[in-house]
Amino acid sequence: MSQNRRVVITGMGALTPVGNTVSAFWESIAAGKSGIGTVTAFDVSAYDCKIAGEIKGFEPNAFFKNPKDARRADRYAQLAMAATKEAVAHSGLMAEGVALDRERVGVIVGSGIGGLKSIEDQHSNLIAKGPGRISPFMIPMMISNMASGLIAIEYGFQGPNFAVVTACATSAQSVGEGWRLIKDDDVDVIIAGGSEAAVLPLGLGGFGSMKALSTRNDDPTRASRPWDKDRDGFVLGEGAGIVVLEELEHAKKRGAVIYGEVTGYGTTCDAYHMTSPDSGGAARAIKMALKKAGLNPDQIDYINAHGTSTGLGDVSETRAVKAVFGDQTKVPVSSTKSMTGHLLGAAGAVELIACVKAIEHGLIPPTINLDQPDEECTLDYVPHTAREAKLTRAMSNSFGFGGHNATLIVQKFA
Repeated sequence: MSQNRRVVITGMGALTPVGNTVSAFWESIAAGKSGIGTVTAFDVSAYDCKIAGEIKGFEPNAFFKNPKDARRADRYAQLAMAATKEAVAHSGLMAEGVALDRERVGVIVGSGIGGLKSIEDQHSNLIAKGPGRISPFMIPMMISNMASGLIAIEYGFQGPNFAVVTACATSAQSVGEGWRLIKDDDVDVIIAGGSEAAVLPLGLGGFGSMKALSTRNDDPTRASRPWDKDRDGFVLGEGAGIVVLEELEHAKKRGAVIYGEVTGYGTTCDAYHMTSPDSGGAARAIKMALKKAGLNPDQIDYINAHGTSTGLGDVSETRAVKAVFGDQTKVPVSSTKSMTGHLLGAAGAVELIACVKAIEHGLIPPTINLDQPDEECTLDYVPHTAREAKLTRAMSNSFGFGGHNATLIVQKFA
């Protein structure tokens, strides 16, 4: 790995339950605004959990060359394409006059679940009408690599192209593996991130049957409450987050605006349990990211936590942070999932964007709904309202079912 190849962020795109652009997303989380409400996409009367973080007012046709292309893409791929369009436009990568070697541009956009809506729809066709009525587009619509493939087709990017599928660590690992490819001089640019669209009958029902979801149905905006004593599970969300990663000299040569530098990435596995986390694996990922960045723990100014609002997960992450930063650490930690809900495979990239914006604005987004911290959760979680702070470096944690852990470090470019 060529250590002198620095990796910077030159573009960002996001669709979330609190805003369909990066600026709208940031304004909402800075203001402590929740995007959680009663599900509107289908009848939830029979479900224990009736709430989720839905994207509002999304029209996929605007992001595809023709309406047929949009119809032949699952919702998760539609969201990924929309976030990519914002990120690429934001980066100026495709602007007139930019000399771009498209063989040196790759795409790593993953999804924890993939095209769940396509599976649901076509299974209904199978049961009601027989196998002859299954759509010939079902397979390419449902597979988790298709968003990555469609993005490459849209722009003609011919570099490495694959999809990370590691549950809720997906898009953080996508960014990290893109960082590696640029550092290794395999590419100059990577479009990286993730997308998820599982607010569906099968998605809500499946997570609900695990007893993983909050059932605070009568008070949805207060349902996602990381580290709070009265938390009763996470809130399912949908969305997409995309960043344009670029080798520094490549970015400078074309006069790109640089929004931050990715300096560290750590990834490990708990090798412990399918769904229950182990703090040791998370702590090792954090340590690895710090080592790659050449930093000590006291040089991190803010941690955007995985912070899902689950009983075991919140305690485990708190222990992991303490294991690395010390029991008495004062590092501010917050969970933007308290506002967006859990975007699953899209969460890591969206939360990395939150870190970039926090550094830019000198403002730590809050953990809303944290009224009475769990007695085992004793870090500084920035409760209720955003906090002004001078920020140079931020860390983002993402942990997924299967024991997958990913930590990213981003800093102000200098």
